[in-house]
Amino acid sequence: MAAEADTTTRRTLSVLVEDVPGVLSKVSGLFARRAFNIDSLAVGPSEVDGLSRITVAVSADSHLLEQITKQLNKLINVIKIVELETGNSVQREHLLIKVRADAATRLQVTQAVELFRAKIVDVSTESLTVEATGATDKLEALLSVLEPFGVREIVRSGKLAISRGSKSMTDKAFK
Repeated sequence: MAAEADTTTRRTLSVLVEDVPGVLSKVSGLFARRAFNIDSLAVGPSEVDGLSRITVAVSADSHLLEQITKQLNKLINVIKIVELETGNSVQREHLLIKVRADAATRLQVTQAVELFRAKIVDVSTESLTVEATGATDKLEALLSVLEPFGVREIVRSGKLAISRGSKSMTDKAFK
């Protein structure tokens, strides 16, 4: 009997950790030691003083993700790990793009930016800096539309994600 193939897909983990020096290094080091690539990484304070939330986007199958989760749970500073599935969470990225825009192309670039509900946050004689927030595929589409004008620079946050509904990762951990 053939085993069912588990396909590699983009997965998003939300990791609640103690806000102490070196915790991000320990978490990212665990991925590196297992030769496991991180697609995106974002970290910041949580709603609880002394705790931070790390959002990690990875491409993995269920088995590999389970191994990584077990290893993360062994780290002393890790409080809780939750996989945030696309349908049950809100996931967004933030993007700044510096695009060439001279007098001849400025109107076209501006129209493209408006179409994607992005904002122009800086203007110079030869370029515009655009700020966009949204799902990864929306940002990729914006980039592909702006690319013919000449993308000079891109700065991108890691994926941020939070579960839908009223529950919080810290509900059971601290009550």
